[in-house]
Amino acid sequence: MNRQRALAVTAAGAIATALSLAAGAAPASAEILSAKAADARADLLGNVSPTLIDELADTFDLTEAEAYDRLAVEAVAADLLEEVPDSLDASYGGLWVGESADEILVATTDRGEFTELRAEGATPVLVEHGLAELEAAGAALDALAIDGLHGHYVDLESNTLVVEAADEAVAAEAIEAAGIDPDLATAAASETPELFFVRGGDAYIVENSWRCSVGFSVRQGSTPGFVTAGHCGSVGDQVTSGEAAPGTFRNSVFPSADRAWVAVGTGEALYDDVNMYSGVRDVANANQAAVGSSICRSGSTTGWHCGTVQAFNQTVRYAEGAVYGMTRTNVCAEPGDSGGSFIAGNSAQGMTSGGSGNCSSGGTTYFQPIGPALSAWGLTLVTS
Repeated sequence: MNRQRALAVTAAGAIATALSLAAGAAPASAEILSAKAADARADLLGNVSPTLIDELADTFDLTEAEAYDRLAVEAVAADLLEEVPDSLDASYGGLWVGESADEILVATTDRGEFTELRAEGATPVLVEHGLAELEAAGAALDALAIDGLHGHYVDLESNTLVVEAADEAVAAEAIEAAGIDPDLATAAASETPELFFVRGGDAYIVENSWRCSVGFSVRQGSTPGFVTAGHCGSVGDQVTSGEAAPGTFRNSVFPSADRAWVAVGTGEALYDDVNMYSGVRDVANANQAAVGSSICRSGSTTGWHCGTVQAFNQTVRYAEGAVYGMTRTNVCAEPGDSGGSFIAGNSAQGMTSGGSGNCSSGGTTYFQPIGPALSAWGLTLVTS
């Protein structure tokens, strides 16, 4: 038995014990998850940078072994996120990683799905509303023009549509105006979201006037380039200086989405990593991380910060217009971080858009998922 396999087996025993204790009521589910997580952990050993482990340990107050355990469960969750929604269809209420990353919870409106979910290593949660029903209710808000209405998202754990506004009264007004069943929605006060504009990741300058940041290196056929935030430039705008110059905005969408792709010169080298401001993080793929998973962001104003994914498909109402399909996180950011990379492990997630708060007191940050940019424009992510 080689040393790496010995470490994996030891880790498997540790995580099996922890998960079995945590899931108590569903030991079969916990045993299956622990087995899957042990396999994932074995794949991670030797393939994860020490810097990533140190970041997770610092962010979540974990030991090195616990950081590997968390990454292993998150890897299993990412696999289930590709399979479970389609298998449950209308009964699916969402999937998320537990707060301690010791279980993967899946909400369903059908108790008959419990056995199947436990067989996948998930902890089933019976809910009243399917995710599609909640998202459809949220879509009814998008046509409203109400001052102070900031956006909405589905909170998977509470199985409710959260409507955010300057105060709860405005949110309640929006819920009523959209004709949404009050049992589906919760009114919440929030800060006004703003675009994190100008810099992020590796900086570049547009039209000799403003700065933004490279999200991830991509190719369109043989044409090299990168993805970034759509509010950084319009089609035809020129990248006039910076590491990525010269370049041209070939496609850009903002508002409604916040994504763009910039073509650069054929002689430009495309790097398969992200600037961490204390090293680099390799990019291996674009697998979507589940709600509750750890995630980090790179930006030139505030550098490198980490937190967790809070929700998918957030609608954000900026002063410049509404943006749909964003991912909500509790990672802090500040003006100047716009366009920078969001990455989970070695999986590209998206490009920083905006939010509220700061990196002194904390805040909420939204990012544009990378998937729509890749598929809409026929782009291939540059990976290690």
